[in-house]
Amino acid sequence: MSDYLQVFQFDGELSLTLDAGDDKVLAVGQKMEEANPDAYMNGYNWEAFFRWYLEKNAPDILENLEPDPEGGTYVARWPLTPENEGKAKRFETIIRSLLEDGEELCRLVREEGDEIEWD
Repeated sequence: MSDYLQVFQFDGELSLTLDAGDDKVLAVGQKMEEANPDAYMNGYNWEAFFRWYLEKNAPDILENLEPDPEGGTYVARWPLTPENEGKAKRFETIIRSLLEDGEELCRLVREEGDEIEWD
C-alpha cells in the first residue's frame, strides 16, 4: 500500500490523513481538474469532495467526523471509539479504492461536480 493515506490513534483521537502532495494523489487530482476545472484538489477540495461523496454513499461515516483540511493535506478526526475505528477503516478503504481507480473520481467530478461545494 502507498503511504499517501494513514490512519493512526493519538491522545484519545483517531485520525485519517491524506497527503494531497503525494505524487499519486497529485496525478489523480490533476486528472480530476482536467475533468472539472473547479476540482483543484488541495486539502480543502478533497474535504469538499469527500463530504459530498460520503453524504451520498456512507453518511454514517460523517457522524462525529471533524475535518481539518489544509493546502497539502486532508485530515479526518473522530473520538477514539470502536465504532469510529470501523468508520475510519471503511473511509480508508473508500479513499484507496477511489484513488487506485482514478477514473471513477474523474467521472464523478465530470458528471456530478456541479453538486459539490468546491473551495
